[in-house]
Amino acid sequence: MQEIELLEYCEKRGWSCVVYRDKAQSGAKNDRPALNGMLNDLRRRKFDVIVIWKLDRLARSLRQLLTIGEECQSLSVDLVSLRQNIDTTLPAGRLTFQILGAVAEFERELLRERVRAGMAQARRNGKHVGRPALRKFQVADVERMRQLHSDGASVRKLATDFETTQWMVTKLTTPPATEAPNP
Repeated sequence: MQEIELLEYCEKRGWSCVVYRDKAQSGAKNDRPALNGMLNDLRRRKFDVIVIWKLDRLARSLRQLLTIGEECQSLSVDLVSLRQNIDTTLPAGRLTFQILGAVAEFERELLRERVRAGMAQARRNGKHVGRPALRKFQVADVERMRQLHSDGASVRKLATDFETTQWMVTKLTTPPATEAPNP
């Protein structure tokens, strides 16, 4: 039924079409053979418009849908959804799709704010936030690292020798900034 409607729509618009069909594949999976084939053909610019029956036939999550939509937009490929009356070949369809994108971006920002607030609260409660350190350094290790660094050893070599990250070596070998007196 869906395929017939799609073919009729394309025929009315005078478009030739290729059908990408995932049979016996869960639509919830991001990795579907026909979807992957269509995305590869999209990147090769083998077509100008993607016509789908419903948005949920293309993607199961808003994030995936917007990613595909952004890729289509960057390649100047339009997206048409018959059931939702979204047609990015028309101004109203582009507006609808952009509104969906704006709502998704707003949701991402809200989530990011909640995560930051939760991390700040955890820090206030004395909990460690982030990955555990690769190792703990003794005072003698830090002094030795600083001496080697002042003798010309690179941060990369010190990170390898002390089995830590370059970021940690930089943090441990850089003297703390002193505050200038306030006049």
